[in-house]
Amino acid sequence: MNIGISTSVIQRGQTGIAQYVFALLRALLAIDHTHRFTAFVLKGDLPLFKDFSDALDIVPVPEYFRHPVANIAWHQTILPQLARQRRLDVLHVPSYRRLLQPHPCALVATIHDLAPFHVIGKYDPLRMFYGRVVVKRLAHRQHSIIAISCNTARDIFRFFDVSRDRVRVIYNGLDHKRFQPPANPLAYEQARRHWNIHAPFFLYVSRLEHPAKNHLRLITAFDRFKKTTVSDWQLVFAGKDWSGADAIHEAIRQSSSRDDIRCLGFVRDAELPSLYHAAGACVYPSLYEGFGMPPVEAMACGCPVVCSDRGALGEVIGDAALILDPDDTHDIARKLRAMASDPTLRERLRERGLRHARRFDWAETAAATLELYERTAMMRAGRPARSVVYSRDASEPHFHLRTHR
Repeated sequence: MNIGISTSVIQRGQTGIAQYVFALLRALLAIDHTHRFTAFVLKGDLPLFKDFSDALDIVPVPEYFRHPVANIAWHQTILPQLARQRRLDVLHVPSYRRLLQPHPCALVATIHDLAPFHVIGKYDPLRMFYGRVVVKRLAHRQHSIIAISCNTARDIFRFFDVSRDRVRVIYNGLDHKRFQPPANPLAYEQARRHWNIHAPFFLYVSRLEHPAKNHLRLITAFDRFKKTTVSDWQLVFAGKDWSGADAIHEAIRQSSSRDDIRCLGFVRDAELPSLYHAAGACVYPSLYEGFGMPPVEAMACGCPVVCSDRGALGEVIGDAALILDPDDTHDIARKLRAMASDPTLRERLRERGLRHARRFDWAETAAATLELYERTAMMRAGRPARSVVYSRDASEPHFHLRTHR
């Protein structure tokens, strides 16, 4: 089977979708050596795929198709032609922003979230219209849709009215070789020295996006936390500037605690585990998530988590995090104070988090995704698909596939 994957929405490797694409590719290539994989990659992103060059058939895409409008046009016109020329059996588009209208082969899409229906002003009006109206029509053209959480699946049914038999819930995984506690207890202090942060700190790993990521309320709550305690804890943001970042930087400048707030910018994958090791706690007050990888990554690294339960977050973190109300700055401040002042609480959450994070694994995610590729291709070709039964227990980390031949 020849499987194509569009990668042009990875934003130079600095988004959650990029992490999804790279992790899924690594896991697919590790478990499967019978199928052929073709990746369509913008020329400026080719260096990011150097580790895949021996295992993937990489098709360079001219850089002038990076602009969102041009990229949408490329997906609707040129990509279908390339899929036919290369005789793809399945084409996977891992983002709702680029779903195809034509049917050059079996189409599999991943929808990570439907945030435009939940967060007012998340995007500019044109992108909000595209996400709410155009994508709804395109979703009906996909043969199979991967939802990365039960919450996202429910949103797809609610807002897009897509047939339930086309949607499969396959949770994101976790690379446990990268995200794990350090073997050496001294590594915690070494990590702090590496980042030049010597006081304990709350870590928020997220692109600097306003309003969806809720940085402004977190800054207000951190000010209140600092005023009502004598704590030396700091607040550290790790993420690239995104839409609304100017408002976040201005809030930091106006903060009474600005000397204790740091912005590290985008943190490379290789360095992210050491940042979790250095942190006293991970804080994640997002207003809406289709999954939310950073809290799970933090848990796997032994970093206790205080987190919103909006969107899929409650589903993903279970009982392994301290829950905050992202709309209530007083509650956020209380939870920061509890986390900073109670080492017993931190240790209890650390132990719960380590156990909970083991439920997520990219090998399982890849196996379920590959099964869906095969089934979708067979159905598109008019051949009987193997009977596949999907577990409907939302407490499971995947809707695991149990095949009957």
